Amino acid sequence: MAVQCWADILKSSKKTALIHDGKRKIHYLFTDGKEMAEEYDLNTDELIVRKWRSKSPLGAEGPWQIEVGEPFPTTVGTLESEVIKENCSNPVFLRKDTKTSFQWRVRNLPYPSDVYNLSVEPTERCCIIRTSNKKYFKKFNIPDLDRNLLPLDSSALSFTHANNTLIVTYKKPKEVLTLEHELLRELKKLKGTNEGDVDCKTQ
Repeated sequence: MAVQCWADILKSSKKTALIHDGKRKIHYLFTDGKEMAEEYDLNTDELIVRKWRSKSPLGAEGPWQIEVGEPFPTTVGTLESEVIKENCSNPVFLRKDTKTSFQWRVRNLPYPSDVYNLSVEPTERCCIIRTSNKKYFKKFNIPDLDRNLLPLDSSALSFTHANNTLIVTYKKPKEVLTLEHELLRELKKLKGTNEGDVDCKTQ
């Protein structure tokens, strides 16, 4: 998908809008068969959820993969419930963006602020969280930058720590802000319905 400009891929996708429960829900179907679903807060226009789904080699629909938002609750079945119960103190990594920044939260990290070190690895196109006490290590990429073929900038990366949660912030580059602004303007033109899906395609 990198050969074609991401903005053009978004424009050429088939979009379906649904207004429900105070959220604007958008479903994208791309020409390669991949699906993306997003949810925006109707009042603030902030992105709450972004998830992806691809078809298997045999054509079956694969599971949704969360890119932005809370991970799916896995409370089905006793075995899974026991696993969740056992690991409830393990760090939980998730992404929650703001309008101006990409943001990740790592819950259940009780260590003081001076333990954390954040760095950018341009060659691997990822960010890395390390702790000097070697208790936590996380390598993660920023799909939005990859899709737009934008470089990583270490000066855009910062963090704060409070209430056992590490909050990592990466300031969105102007190219991403411009694209998101234009996309939201287009999405607001879609005739969202409260009763079901309506096909709406923007050019």
